[in-house]
Order: sequence, then structure tokens, then C-alpha cells
Amino acid sequence: IEQPTFPKITEMCVKMIRRVNDEEGIKKLVNETFQKLWFTPTPHHDKEAMTRKILNITDVVAACRDTGYDWFEQLLQNLLKSEEDASYKPVKKACTQLVDNLVEHILKYEESLSDSDNKGVNSGRLVACITTLFLFSKIRPQLMVRHAMTMQPYLTTKCSTQNDFMVICNVAKILELVVPLMEHPSETFLATIEEDLMKLIIKYGMTVVQHCVSCLGAVVNKVTQNYKFVWACFNRYYGALSKLKSQHQEDPNSTILTANKPALLRSLFTVGALCRHFDFDQEDFKGNSKVNIKDKVLELLMYFTKHSDEEVQTKAIIGLGFAFIQHPSLMFEQEVKTLYNSILSDKNCSVNLKIQVLKNLQTYLQEEDTRMQQADRDWKKVAKQEDLKEMGDISSGMSSSIMQLYLKQVLEAFFHTQSSVRHFALNVIALTLNQGLIHPVQCVPYLIAMGTDPEPSMRNKADQQLVEIDKKYAGFIHMKAVAGMKMSYQVQQAINTCPKDPVRGFRHDESSSALCSHLYSMIRGNRQHRRAFLISLLNLFDDTAKTEVNMLLYIADNLACFPYQTQEEPLFIMHHIDITLSVSGSNLLQSFKESMVKDKKKERKPSSDEETESDSNSGSESESEEEASKPR
Repeated sequence: IEQPTFPKITEMCVKMIRRVNDEEGIKKLVNETFQKLWFTPTPHHDKEAMTRKILNITDVVAACRDTGYDWFEQLLQNLLKSEEDASYKPVKKACTQLVDNLVEHILKYEESLSDSDNKGVNSGRLVACITTLFLFSKIRPQLMVRHAMTMQPYLTTKCSTQNDFMVICNVAKILELVVPLMEHPSETFLATIEEDLMKLIIKYGMTVVQHCVSCLGAVVNKVTQNYKFVWACFNRYYGALSKLKSQHQEDPNSTILTANKPALLRSLFTVGALCRHFDFDQEDFKGNSKVNIKDKVLELLMYFTKHSDEEVQTKAIIGLGFAFIQHPSLMFEQEVKTLYNSILSDKNCSVNLKIQVLKNLQTYLQEEDTRMQQADRDWKKVAKQEDLKEMGDISSGMSSSIMQLYLKQVLEAFFHTQSSVRHFALNVIALTLNQGLIHPVQCVPYLIAMGTDPEPSMRNKADQQLVEIDKKYAGFIHMKAVAGMKMSYQVQQAINTCPKDPVRGFRHDESSSALCSHLYSMIRGNRQHRRAFLISLLNLFDDTAKTEVNMLLYIADNLACFPYQTQEEPLFIMHHIDITLSVSGSNLLQSFKESMVKDKKKERKPSSDEETESDSNSGSESESEEEASKPR
């Protein structure tokens, strides 16, 4: 087995490839570099060059395991798109070579896994190769059609390590994309895949179940139409849930329920996963029965969301999320609205439940986005025959209505103390805005607030959304800037670990930059907007504004640390502070003088009893303190 490529080369490739979505000049350079490095056809006799290329690609894929593979998909799409209309397609030829050789390498690694010395290394390489094949399948599934039968036996991999589970999940994802494209696959091959997938669904945990049910959905819905096979599986888990519900209604504290908890959790998850990929209300499944399956499933899952065990509640909510992808209209049901909104808005509710509701909304939006993109591709293919665009518009209309129901509660989740809750809330809002499902102006103050988050990834994402809004709707950011500043103070209050300490408006690092520096840099370019924004902030210091003193400290910190570029900017602020002091400063001094005169008079007042005198003095002191602290 080949030795890994040099780590430094891999590291350089990882750094370069992540800039595939940068500005045009850098994007072009990245595309050209990797076209020469990876996507140029290799002479058939030069096996060594091909091996180096395979090792380099799989090393880079393995290095990006935790950060995601969007860069690879983007790179491949860019390169294949650039040669769509060309007669000679070198990138396509190189991809075919790479896929064929990756499959060869997988077979080599599989043989070598019996060698105990290199087992760990080769298992990691096997995962990297299969992951790379999945990435190719995602962009060009046709490349893997001839290798589908080679991949199928990997579904029977014995799972003892994390790598084994990753092999199964990636093979299931590849077959999901590739099997529907096969011309006349053998019945034995298809039956074997169905049986292998079903065994995995019954035996293993959530991640495996999710990918295997998804693969089964593609195979059954698009190829075999073996609905009875799936119906039997659904009834197995649905029946178990119904029985467990009856037992719980009879005796919520029954020991039988405790013993059956693993079965309950698996049934909740699997019923939901099956409902995501199969519409059991079709005649193909339930025959002539008049029973409404989706309503029955909703009733069952909703029952377990009220369970006393949080783990059961979470699995029930996951199941609901899956069912809503197949039947989005269920999210309009009153009991679902009440459940979601109460979990999101209740401050005492479990963090896990909040995160799961936000994940459900995120997954729904991602799935809708995928559907819309597919509908758009289909429409381009048969634009003259059917108006598929209109179908897409109807779908996006429902998504918009759904997000309007839950938008306020999702935005309010930005004020949660846990960063994971804020993270998923921001993901949902970003997806909603990217799909154009809501008017962006209502999100601007919240995005400004999230731009002050301590986690760089979150504030960068929020800032990016603001930049996109500013490009499309000039003036929106300025319009909501002050509201955003006030909201950012609320976010900082929520995440402040020491409530006794006042919230400060600058970063406690070497830069000491203002928390809202990105907001100021966006407004700074327009002199009229900049001045109006600064005056609005200074007006908050006016007595009539009655702004709490801690917020004033936060705003003063920001004003002191904004990234000013010209002398005119801070001088403008100083000039207006000077005017304010000349008007209200003398009044404030007079108020303090009057308070102090009253204190002195009270101190001179004679008293017969020493104890009474001390009491009256302490009383007058506290009164004078109160008087002095009152805003004038």
C-alpha cells in the first residue's frame, strides 16, 4: 500500500481550495491550479502519477473531514461547467479516470485490511476513498453507474469502529444517487440491496438508519416499487409505538416502559425517517383503507412529545421533523404551532429540545431548497412541455407561510445564553433569507446583534447576511442600525457570564475593536447615513431618552472604538458632545450643587438625642444619595 503524500503539500492544498468562493481573481486562480493538479487527464501508462494524484486528493478530503466538503463540490461544479459547451472535455475525462482508479484503490485497501500492522491507516484510507467517490457521485452520479455493483457488498461491512460506520453511510449515499440511473439492473442485485438496507435499519443507530432509509427510498420509489416490503417495516415500528402508547396511558410509571425505552426511541426515530421518504397515504401502501396515516403518525408522535423523559421527547420531535418534510402542511396544525413556539419561547425549556426544533426547521428548509433546485433543473430540461417553475413557486409559497409562523420565536432564540441555540437559530434565518421567504428588513436588527457574538464563525455569518441585504436593499442597514445596536446590548447581556459586571462594547483582545465595528464600517461610506447614525446614538445620552446607564456605557465603548478612517469622523462626535455639554452640562452641575446644599443643611440641624441624630443623618445621607442619583 502506498505511503501518504507529504503533509505540507496536503496542508497547502487545503488552504488554497477553501478559497474557491473568493473574489473572481482568486477563484479563477484556484480553479486553474487544481485543474492542472487533479483534473487533467493522466497518460494510461503512468500509474505512478495517477497514484500520487489519488493519494493527494484523498489526503485533502480526509483533512477536511470535520470542516465539510462544500469546497470540493464547488470546485468540481466550476470546472465541469466551464467546459459544458466545449467539444473536448478534459475535466470530464480526468474525473472518469479518477473514479475508476479510486475504485481500484478501494479494492486494494480492502485486501490489505487483513494485515494487522497497517489496519488503522488503511481503514482511514478506505474511508477517504469512499468519501471522495461520494463527492464525485454528488456532482456527476453517472461516473459511478458502472461501479454500483462493486460498491454494494460494502453494505455488509461488520461495524466495530467509527470508520466502518462511515463506510456504510457513504456507500448508502452513493447507491442512493447511482442505482436510479442504472439501465436494467438485475432483480437479484436490487433485492440484495433492499435486504441489506433493511438489516442495517433494524440493527444500527440513528446515523446509519437515516442514510439507509434514504437509500431505500430512492431504490423503492424510483426503481423496484417494492412497496409491500417497506409497508411491512413501517407497520412493525408503528405497531410497536401504538402498543407502547397504550401501556403508557394505562400506567405511566410501569417498569415495562422503562425496560422498553430503547425500543421506544428506535421506533420514534424510524417511523419518522420512513415517513420522510415514503408517502404512506398512497394506495400503493395502504390499499383501499380510509385511514389517514399521516394524521395517525402525527397523533402518536405528538403524544410522546409530552412524555416526562427528555430523551423520549427529543426523539419524538426528531420524528415529527422527518414527517414534516414529506407533509409540510402539518406544521400549520395548532398543536404543532403551540409545541414549537412554546419550546422556542420558554426560557426554562430544555436546551436540547430548543436545538432540535431549530434543527427540524433547518432540515426542512434545506430539503425545500434541494427540491427547488431540482425543479429548476427539470424545468430547464422540459421548459416547453410543462410549467414546473409554477410548481416550484407554490412550494416556496408554503415555505414562506411556515416561516412566518415561527420567525419571531426563531429570532428571539438569538438572545439565548447557549451558543449552540444561537448557532442553529442563525442557520435557520440564513436559509430563510437566502431563499427569499421573508422580507429581510425585520431580520436586520437581529443580524446586527448576532454580529457581536463571541464566536467568529457566527458573527462572520451574520455579517455576511447583512452585506447581502445591503447589496439588494440599500438603506435597510442604516434604517435599523440603532435598533440593532440596542439589540446587540441585549445579546451581550444574555451571554454575559458575570451578571454583576457591566457589559462592555469592545472586544477584550489585542485589537480592542468595537463590537459593532462591522455595522459602522457598512454605514461609514455614506456621509449622510453615518452622521444620522452617530447623532442617533448620541441622542440616547439625553436625559429625555431615559436610557439605562449600563447601555450608555456599552454605546460609549462602541463610539470610542469604532474603526474611524478620517479625522472628520471622531471630530464630528466630539463637536456634538461639546454642544450637549454646553447645554445640559451646566444644568447637571446645578442639580448636584442643589443636592449638596440640602445635605449640608440637614447635617447642621440640632437634635436632643444622639441616637436620633445619627439615624436622621444616615437617613438624610441616603436621601441625598438617591436625589443625586436621579437623572435630571
